[in-house]
Amino acid sequence: MAEYLKRSLDQSTKDEADRAVRQTVEGILEDVAARGETAVRELSEKFDGWSPESFRLDREQIDRLIHEIGPETVADITFAQAQIRRFAEAQRAALQDVEVETLPGVVLGHKNIPVNAVGCYVPGGRYPMVASAHMSVVTAKVAGVPRVAAATPPNEGGPHAATIAAMALGGADEIYCLGGVQAVAAMALGTEAVQSVDMLVGPGNAYVAEAKRQLFGRVGIDLLAGPTEILVIADETADAEMCVVDLLGQAEHGPTSPAILLTTSEALAREIEPEVERQLKILPTADVAGAAWRDYGEIIVCRDEEEMLVEADRIAAEHVEVLTRDPDWFLARMTNYGALFLGPETNVSYGDKVIGTNHTLPTKGAARYTGGLWVGKFIKTVTYQRCTEEASIEIGEYCSRLCAIERFWGHKEQADLRLRRYRNQPLAG
Repeated sequence: MAEYLKRSLDQSTKDEADRAVRQTVEGILEDVAARGETAVRELSEKFDGWSPESFRLDREQIDRLIHEIGPETVADITFAQAQIRRFAEAQRAALQDVEVETLPGVVLGHKNIPVNAVGCYVPGGRYPMVASAHMSVVTAKVAGVPRVAAATPPNEGGPHAATIAAMALGGADEIYCLGGVQAVAAMALGTEAVQSVDMLVGPGNAYVAEAKRQLFGRVGIDLLAGPTEILVIADETADAEMCVVDLLGQAEHGPTSPAILLTTSEALAREIEPEVERQLKILPTADVAGAAWRDYGEIIVCRDEEEMLVEADRIAAEHVEVLTRDPDWFLARMTNYGALFLGPETNVSYGDKVIGTNHTLPTKGAARYTGGLWVGKFIKTVTYQRCTEEASIEIGEYCSRLCAIERFWGHKEQADLRLRRYRNQPLAG
């Protein structure tokens, strides 16, 4: 049985924090639904100290911000977006329309149609998440979404130039300097100044994730992407320095970000806490990463790889690094994860920023039933059918009898009408 050398906060404490977030978000959404742009402006002023003449940036403002970041940063953003675009294009090519004749005269098919309008939220605050613009805007455009609205909070008193540049270079049709719950509410519900969208995507803090959850149904969402998570699976071939660098590198996202080490090596497990203490003394974001490790960090020792596999699938973490002798063993067997990072040569930061896979991934166990953001999330696979008269008679006979079993008499009459008409007149051909 797996042994815990360190546990995170108990579940009841986490649940209480979630309840407080739910209540706050519910009130904000009700306010925006009732008062529209007025509420959005008041909320932006309250939470971000930001109330410009217009939250939407015009072309002149966007061009000025792109010029501000300089050619080297533009080149770096362009490189990263090229990697995300290349992988997304390969994924899109894998989604094929289908048409098949299942019986003589019965043709069934499906088409892959992009969502018409998407709102992409790009987090800001302490960490302006430039890469999130690549992940949502670029991927939506590769999927063929005609209208992409993108929103990000103000940073240090105004639009964050690199984030705005990434949105623009990625192909966003509308760019808003607007943050938090008020931003996703404006895009989902619509206001006097923001036309509503059909779908919301992008990561965010607990409040943004909860807003997306409460808005689901009125709009679609990609997934519930809350505080980031990392699970490091390691055996005796791994070293404590790399494990801790990668754990704290994700813990710095926020004080509620889980960071978990799963290992078969008790010696490695016992090296982790001293190494955490050493690195926190030199890590510039130690205030956040240290709090996350204190409250949400875990160290779990397992008997063997099989037990690590069971634990890893139970945890169903967003990011999973595999620092073992044979990472492909886990690739072949794991079923619950957002993204796998196989071997010491790669890491979560590569996936977060530039390598090409999408960094908007399932958290809080959602990896048990969904994957992360990809072009397919922006696609509606819809079906169609057509029949010849002969086929309608054959299918209609079965349908009529099956409807009678269920006592759906109106459904039965739909079939019977076709049977009467097509039997009582010469068949085509």
